Order: sequence, then structure tokens, then C-alpha cells
Amino acid sequence: MKFKLIIVMAQDTLTDAAIEAARGKGATGCTVITSARGEGLMPAKSFLGLTVAGQRDILLFLVEEHHSRVILEAIASACRFEEDPGTGVAFQVDIEDAIGLSGQIKSIQKDISKEDL
Repeated sequence: MKFKLIIVMAQDTLTDAAIEAARGKGATGCTVITSARGEGLMPAKSFLGLTVAGQRDILLFLVEEHHSRVILEAIASACRFEEDPGTGVAFQVDIEDAIGLSGQIKSIQKDISKEDL
């Protein structure tokens, strides 16, 4: 079984929406790294030397390859990445090997079997 890592960097207010969208399309889990900071096309504004920018979260989804594009698109849609500039970005990378996923693999295999019916 092949996997992809979907990496999402989004405003912290969108974290729950991204997780719910991913789970709805077959993601079996997520790791959230909180309080990240980033800067896009437009630099963050500052007020008296303090940056006035919302916190970002980094979400990591290790998903089965056949579900990855659907999950990626669901996250982008739920978080409105294309419609609202500066809200976040999501992308996926290939995973060569992974260990510790036996529970998730069983669940994924059941889902794949249901899709074949």
C-alpha cells in the first residue's frame, strides 16, 4: 500500500474545518503542530513593533495514495484556500515507506473493499 503526506498550513481558526473535511473523505488521523508563523505574498502588518497576524497551524495527514487527491481538494474547499487569499496552503508529497500504521491500514482496506462493491 502506498501513502502520501498531505501538509496543510492554515490559520488556526480553520484547523477543525480541515480535519473534518479530511476525515469525511477517508483520512484516518492527523497530527497538528500549533502556533506556527508564516508570511505570504503580503507581509504581516505590525502595530508598535508587534506583528498583527493570526496564528497558523500545520496539519499532517498520512493518507492512502488513492484517497489523497480527494482529501486534498476537500481540505482546500472547506478552508477556502483559493477564494480567500492568505488563509493557507495545502500540498502532498510521496512517502517512500512508513511503519506503525497497521490499525489505519485495516480501516483503509475495509473502505477500499466497500468502494469495489
